[in-house]
Amino acid sequence: MPASSYLDYSGRDDVLGGGARKIPVETPKGTFGVWTKRIGNDPGLRVLLLHGGPGATHEYLEACDSFLPNAGIEYYYYDQLGSGFSDQPEEPSLWDVDRFVSEVDQVRQALGMDASNFVLYGQSWGGCLAIEYALAHQQNLRGLIISNMMASVPAYNAYAEQVLMPPMDQAKLAEIKAFEAAGDIENPRYMELLLEQHYVKHVLRIPPDEWPDAVQRGFAHINPAIYVSMQGPSELGISADAKLAHWDRFEDLATIDVPALVIGAEYDTMDPRHMEAMAAKLPRGEYLYCPQGSHLAMYDDQQVYFDGMIAFINKLRNGG
Repeated sequence: MPASSYLDYSGRDDVLGGGARKIPVETPKGTFGVWTKRIGNDPGLRVLLLHGGPGATHEYLEACDSFLPNAGIEYYYYDQLGSGFSDQPEEPSLWDVDRFVSEVDQVRQALGMDASNFVLYGQSWGGCLAIEYALAHQQNLRGLIISNMMASVPAYNAYAEQVLMPPMDQAKLAEIKAFEAAGDIENPRYMELLLEQHYVKHVLRIPPDEWPDAVQRGFAHINPAIYVSMQGPSELGISADAKLAHWDRFEDLATIDVPALVIGAEYDTMDPRHMEAMAAKLPRGEYLYCPQGSHLAMYDDQQVYFDGMIAFINKLRNGG
């Protein structure tokens, strides 16, 4: 997702209507509030949604509203610290994987989720965070959903270099890389090239002028301070000096012994074959393949995506 202009929501009172609440989270730099919002009512099973980025917001996940309520599923939107409606402390040390895991567990406790009812869903960076949470606290989980996220950043970077980049217009690819090397990622030409060469092929396979409002809002509200710190400025891989550069949990998946669904898509920025292998590595893993989908398969292969996700959640409900 692009590190584009960020809108500061802090101090707005209107964000706490209709099932929304701010949860206090303890951090090494003090206590801050993170925003959550409940949709639906099923105390027997609750799904906490972890958005991507890092530094994006819950907004692009609003596709859930068209499917999960009709299935009777209770789910929670949640803006991670530094994102969207949550507090935005200017504390770079807080943009750390372990600190985010601690945050998720505090949110879980505040929302009354435990091993009897807690389903953790993570998309993109949220999938990375969900894996890390499961490795640290799987005793609290009823189920796990990892969407559009490989379990290895080195493998992701290799996929980008070997599979995604060669079909691109090489002159335009060189121009994209030059903008990134210069740190000029706010340049309109950079975004124009990314849309043409990358986004409409691998991020969301819908003409940009037809992108849903939720996606446009989600892209507009990314916090670049978090995004660049953890991922780096590049849209075509994770930078060597970023905090996630060496993240690799593929082999550790074998220790996560809870029901798990991995969702991959044919045209994703992430390798769908790697994600299928992740499902096989997980002792109780299943794989959902979206043949027409990209990184945002919840929009461009929507029926397959949500039919599979709902089927997995229903299986958990029935004791699976």
